[in-house]
Amino acid sequence: MDMLDIDAIRREFPILSREVAGRRMVYLDNSATSQTPDRVVEEIVWLYSQEKANVHRGVHTLSQEMTDQQERSREHVRRYINASSIEEVVFTRGTTEAINLVVSSFGSRFKAGDEVILTVMEHHANIVPWQLLRSRTGIVLRVVDINERGELDMEQYRSLFNERTVMASFCHVSNVLGTVNPVKEMTEYAHGKGVPVLVDGAQASPHMKIDVADLDCDFYVFSSHKMYGPTGIGVLYGKRKWLEEMPPYQGGGEMIGKVTFEHTTFADLPFKFEAGTPDFIGIAAFSKALDFIEDIGMDNIASHEHALLEYAQKRMEAMEGVRIYGTASEKDAVISFLVGNSHPYDIGLLLDKQGVEVRTGHHCAMPLMDRLGIPGTVRASFAVYNTFEEADSFLAALQRAAAILE
Repeated sequence: MDMLDIDAIRREFPILSREVAGRRMVYLDNSATSQTPDRVVEEIVWLYSQEKANVHRGVHTLSQEMTDQQERSREHVRRYINASSIEEVVFTRGTTEAINLVVSSFGSRFKAGDEVILTVMEHHANIVPWQLLRSRTGIVLRVVDINERGELDMEQYRSLFNERTVMASFCHVSNVLGTVNPVKEMTEYAHGKGVPVLVDGAQASPHMKIDVADLDCDFYVFSSHKMYGPTGIGVLYGKRKWLEEMPPYQGGGEMIGKVTFEHTTFADLPFKFEAGTPDFIGIAAFSKALDFIEDIGMDNIASHEHALLEYAQKRMEAMEGVRIYGTASEKDAVISFLVGNSHPYDIGLLLDKQGVEVRTGHHCAMPLMDRLGIPGTVRASFAVYNTFEEADSFLAALQRAAAILE
């Protein structure tokens, strides 16, 4: 569709019609989690009530039907990210588990003195697992800084590579700054040095086309719940050559070939990394969320969200006392800000009292907050179902909150 019918889109999300503090709710916490359309909820209800049975475990009809549902979803994800095969699509509990899987399994080859390159804008999920590996193995973490606009210092990034560098791991989009990093360029440079790359795509996957073949990254991770899908589901894309070499992340049912007390062989990809009973209901329903995105069109989603971003940010820049963090030339639909000397929690509470739902705090990015010299920010983040009228409501509520806190 060339022109989005936002009213029709919003009708798929009954929660957007509820009231908060006596006003029509304005939901602007989409970077934390998006809302879920009826088609996904209805699919979950259908599967629980009509088809629930454990996957890859039985010859009976229900098990076979549910297995087919899960594996159709895997194929859908493969097409969606343009992976070369379904063996490269591993289902996890979310981005966090996917990163931990790579760090624990792929990182098992690293030794003391090996260096991993991160950036100062990383989410804790792409910091703490590496620190845990450092405590076990003695690897060294090198960190890329940002400029005043919240863009990565690419010269420094390139300078950090040396003969000890074994991995580069960075976000596609900052969950605080909204900065869209040049991950294709970063990956190409790393590969030129013989270094594999992990990309945290949690904040990118809801807002832009993801083509892992074009990016050529070695690993790409993202979550369903930020993409209008069920919670507790994530995806690890990994190049087959790496996944085949990596040891299992967890042991248990489903990921085995044969088990004796003397020796165990492991299942083929991707099941080697999917120990135990998965959330097969959520996995199957995730396909409906991808349908929702594809029916609208990612280009249409990105265009609408970017228009909302420009509209709101331009007006906020004109507000006295408002400081916006993250003004990169390539930016996603996120605005992090502070007002005067007010604590972000105070702004957030006053906005909530006016029916506007935003995120406050350090956004699981405390090192970035330390770099910026602030305790946290208020963050407003947009999705395709948000409207310009909602942006106006948010801006008016922000002005009232700022006046109260003067």
